[in-house]
Amino acid sequence: MKLKKGLFVFGTIMFILSCATNPFTGKKTMALVPNSQLFPTAFAQYDQFLTEHKVVTGTKDAAMITRVGQRIAVAAERWLNANGYQGYLKDYKWEYNLVNDETVNAWCMPGGKIVFYTGILPIAKGETGVAAIMGHEVAHALANHGQQRMSAAYVQQGIAVAGNVAIKDEKSRNAFNQYYGVGSQVGVMLPFSRSHETEADKIGLYLMAIAGYNPDEASELWKRMKANSGGGAPPEILSTHPSNDSRIANLKALAPKAKAEAEKFGVTSFK
Repeated sequence: MKLKKGLFVFGTIMFILSCATNPFTGKKTMALVPNSQLFPTAFAQYDQFLTEHKVVTGTKDAAMITRVGQRIAVAAERWLNANGYQGYLKDYKWEYNLVNDETVNAWCMPGGKIVFYTGILPIAKGETGVAAIMGHEVAHALANHGQQRMSAAYVQQGIAVAGNVAIKDEKSRNAFNQYYGVGSQVGVMLPFSRSHETEADKIGLYLMAIAGYNPDEASELWKRMKANSGGGAPPEILSTHPSNDSRIANLKALAPKAKAEAEKFGVTSFK
């Protein structure tokens, strides 16, 4: 009982002392590592990544990645300014690069550093598909999902250490480590990650619509992603991402809302 109380107090104190606000949801989030520390580290890692991979320049595809990224960034700033978050992006250093790699992937680091792999372009099937991917990846950065995951991992590790210090009996300590490891991963960390993916889908859909891209394309993109995966994904409960079917259904349901949000910014027709 004392252990549970101690762990609860530890978690509560950590949360209170290190909160940020997600501008898209208004919810308080963990921020044990401030962006003032996170961004420079991310920028350095990004620069290092670029030196180790073949960056594609001077092509139509490379120009498209930059064009779409810039439009999504402008859409983000318009939304944030309109919703009372002027200056939110002041420390972002947007950069967009296409890397010659057959991996089906794209990502945006904290602070706005973006990479698309050439392997994802056939699935994107053009600019609107790229916008759906770009919106989703940028949304992760804007909502500080990387910061939250890092903070959650610190808390997870902290509770594990506290438990091992508090439990003196070796048998009980071993049982704690076994059940806590599995329980915290399946019951907390994986659902936490899936919630970030769902949140990024919604934010990304709104951003692509405000940028002038048809949000209906996002669900079509994920149909192609599903086909490309060959049905080899793990069960949703054991995955960091929602199932493809859940994601497709959610994106379909959100598309009309994204169009309505874009209309607030005078956008009524889409690419």
